This record gives sequence, C-alpha cells and structure tokens, in this order.
Amino acid sequence: MTQTDAADTWEHAAAYERYIGRWSTRVAQVFLDWLGLPPGLRWLDVGCGTGALTAEIVERCEPSSTVGVEPSEAFLAQAKKRLGARAELHRAGADAIPLPDASVDVTVSGLVLNFVPDARAAVAEAKRVTRAGGAIAAYVWDYVGRMELLRYFWDAAVELDATAPDEGSRFPISDPGRLEELFAGAGLTGPHARSIDVPTTFTDFDDYWQPFLGGQGPAPAYAMSLDEPARNRLRDRIRERLPIRGDGSIPLVARAWAVRASVA
Repeated sequence: MTQTDAADTWEHAAAYERYIGRWSTRVAQVFLDWLGLPPGLRWLDVGCGTGALTAEIVERCEPSSTVGVEPSEAFLAQAKKRLGARAELHRAGADAIPLPDASVDVTVSGLVLNFVPDARAAVAEAKRVTRAGGAIAAYVWDYVGRMELLRYFWDAAVELDATAPDEGSRFPISDPGRLEELFAGAGLTGPHARSIDVPTTFTDFDDYWQPFLGGQGPAPAYAMSLDEPARNRLRDRIRERLPIRGDGSIPLVARAWAVRASVA
C-alpha cells in the first residue's frame, strides 16, 4: 500500500491484521468468486499488503503463476511469511510494476487504489503489464456508506471535531460510478462495478475499539493523535451509537466496491 500522507502508516503488519486485515480475506473470497476466471492464468496482485488476496488467488484460482508487489517492507515480510514459495513477491509501488509489458493475464488490487497518489497512473501501469483480452479488477472500501466499522468511528469523530479527516471525504474514488470512470478513462473495455458486503461481528466493544489504538491507517492514526481525554470522549460516543446486542456482540457490515474490466 502506498502512503498519501503521514497518517496513512502501513508498517506494522500485526496491528493492521487486528484492525482491517482480519476482514480482508472475506472480501477477497467474494471478489474472486465474482471474477469467476478459469484456472491456469498468470495473476498479479498490486499492493498485496500482508498477502490476504494473494493467498486466496493461490488457494482458489489454480493460477499458473502468481506475483505480488507491495511498497511496505514490513507488509511484504508478512506476505512472504504467509505465502512462502507459492507466490513471487517484489517490493514496488503500483506506478512502477517490475514486470514486462503484457506479461500477466489478470491484474487485481484489493483495498489499495484510494491510497495510491495517482490512481490513473496505477491503472495505466496495470494495463501495461496485462495482455490483450486479459482482466483488470480492484476493490476499495465503501468509506461513505456501509463500511460500518469506520462509519461509526468517523461519524462520532466529526461530531466531536469538525476537522477530523473523515475517510469518506478523503477518498471520493470509493464509489461505483467513479471506479467505472477510472477504468474507462484508462481505455479498458466494459468496466462494471458491484458491491461486496461481508459480516463483521465483534465479540464485544473492546474487540471493536482496541484495533483503533494500533496506529495503522487513517482512523487509528487519528485516534492516537488525540490526548487521552479526547480519545476517551470519542470512545464513549462511538459506544453510545453502536448496535450492541444483549450478549455484548456488535453485528456490523463491511461493504467494498469492486470493479472489473478487460484490456482491449
């Protein structure tokens, strides 16, 4: 994942896994089922992070080869630990993929495009390395709508602090129409977007709140930038709003917007 400002820190893989990584695999599974591509293809995962999507490609898609690229050294180390020799991994950004032209059949990217400084350049680079007739697809969280674990956080944060850097405002690309426009603008054929909803049930409030104290990503970075009284006010406001069941569990939904297209 590529940083766009100092708050978007992606250097502590374990903290990321507790925060968002644990839900990434569920989205990746639905995404790959939606693509429904045949076995024996050459896959590339751009911004592979800790390897959630890459691992699902290896396990579900019967690829002839799998490559992942990731700029974060710590995340790449976690991906290598997770995947071993099952994938070829490189440290690189989305705008400079170290592969030849038309060298893969499928290029995918999960939860990355909104963090890339130039999304158009990233899609153009994905197009460069994908063969004619190949597929390019990606997904991002629905920061404005039903990525509920973040919406409860940011709605409370903005209520208490109008200057809070709400990801819904920061990442306008997280919209089906804009994703289709991005892919169409790169000259890709037939871009089509859809939602992917997965359940994210927390066992209790601590299970929800503690990952925000790990500092990985905009929301945790914001939480940890507050002094303790302000952070406690935010915590209490969120707890007031969450749909907490009688047993203490919190049933939420995480929605991602996915888009797919073909290389002409």
